[in-house]
Amino acid sequence: MTRHTAVRADPAPATPSPAGTPSVPAASVRVRRGRPARARNPVRAALPVAAFFAVLVGGWQAVAARSDNVLVPDVPAVWTALSDTVTQPLFYDSLGATLLRVGLGFALAFVTAVVVGIAMGRVEFVRRFFEPAVLIGLTVPGLVWALLCVIWFGVSLTNPVVAVALSAAPALTLSIYQGTRALDSELHEMAYVYRFSLVTKLRFLWLPSLLPALLSGARLGLSLSWKVIVLVEMFGMSSGVGYELNNQFAAQNVAGVLSWTLLFALVMAVLEYGVLQGLERRLGRWRKAASI
Repeated sequence: MTRHTAVRADPAPATPSPAGTPSVPAASVRVRRGRPARARNPVRAALPVAAFFAVLVGGWQAVAARSDNVLVPDVPAVWTALSDTVTQPLFYDSLGATLLRVGLGFALAFVTAVVVGIAMGRVEFVRRFFEPAVLIGLTVPGLVWALLCVIWFGVSLTNPVVAVALSAAPALTLSIYQGTRALDSELHEMAYVYRFSLVTKLRFLWLPSLLPALLSGARLGLSLSWKVIVLVEMFGMSSGVGYELNNQFAAQNVAGVLSWTLLFALVMAVLEYGVLQGLERRLGRWRKAASI
């Protein structure tokens, strides 16, 4: 009779572990390896932006050369007007006045939108109560708010602040409401079980989770604020960027209108790329750390 010898495979050697913790077989240990992050090339990142402005400037120059009209100034004429505007102290005074009005109005809209938006997302009665106001605010043109605030408040700081707040608050509120509705229900249950206070929930639960909605709403609200403040300053103020734009329009100075418009757009770009995106990277670092 033939004897069969059973051969048993030896278990994989155990990996060393700290004292007091069970050893783990080496075969069961999987090392998660990710692709190394590629360094961002700033030159390559700036190429699309440079290409866009090259096409824009070249197209405008071609249209101006073809039309040969004083109402369509060429690029050198616009550049000259732009340089003259920047070198004048009036530009910085007007820009400072406009930024102050936009900042106060946007701050008022932001605080109101955070309170109302979170309440709409958590309480059904509050949602039904404020929903018509948000819809009306979204449909009313900014020109209407500008005209009404000029009539109601006259030439005062209240006029542009209220007009900007009325224009920006509905879009901000809607964005925060949708972000609140998308929050994980388990987080709310945890906050209820541990009896978090309202301030604690607002600081550590709602605001961090609503960061994408807050930033997207801030972008939309700021764009609406810029448009409305120009209208308010055109119709009812004696200073500001809108007031200077109206003066250039009255003088039929198209190059001056374009120079003030370009500088206005440049300030908006600085706020977007220098402030909002920097704030988004700084406040969103915990999301990247949690996903590792």
